[in-house]
Amino acid sequence: MIVEDDASLARGMEATLTAGGFAVDRFACGEDAIDMAGTEPYSVIVLDLGLPDMDGLDVVQQMRNRRISTPILILTARDQVDDRIQGLDRGADDYLPKPFDPRELEARMRALVRRGQGTPNPILTCGSLTFDPASRTAFLDEEAIDLRRRELAVLEALMRRQGRVVAKERLCAEIFNFNDAVAPNAVEVYVGRLRRKLMPDGPAIRTVRGLGYMMHIA
Repeated sequence: MIVEDDASLARGMEATLTAGGFAVDRFACGEDAIDMAGTEPYSVIVLDLGLPDMDGLDVVQQMRNRRISTPILILTARDQVDDRIQGLDRGADDYLPKPFDPRELEARMRALVRRGQGTPNPILTCGSLTFDPASRTAFLDEEAIDLRRRELAVLEALMRRQGRVVAKERLCAEIFNFNDAVAPNAVEVYVGRLRRKLMPDGPAIRTVRGLGYMMHIA
């Protein structure tokens, strides 16, 4: 989730993060962000403090008061140390001052995703399969696999939760944003493509009927 009322900046961040493998939803107001964060399982929230309807620090506090535990990265042009301290003390997880390098934004978000999902190693592995979220590259038995952006998104979601069932709805949220036209069988299509590219030596992707998918070493 990006919460930023500067439309040009928000579009730029969305383009950068989408290219980096994130599915992105944008909001310009704090109230909308608070409501949606309580219903959608976001991996990271990128929050500007200067919003039109309320202060970003209050957005952080209200999210935490509602037990929304999603990692929050604050973006702001405010350069006062007190503002940074307040944001962190109210429940934010990281702080990036404007202007910023988009590469640093991506790196900080990847770090928050790892921390939030309990996967501190930046390189994900499952048997002979490895995936580097920073470079968006996957290798099977040290041979590169040709995967497209959404196939990589499915791969990352399953590898971060290997051995656990990942709901179809969770995969859909990882792959698509609100503005994407999603076919009813879209998740199945990408899972099927990924399965074929991992055969015969890669980890298996098991369908758990009525629940979702699980990656495990065959």
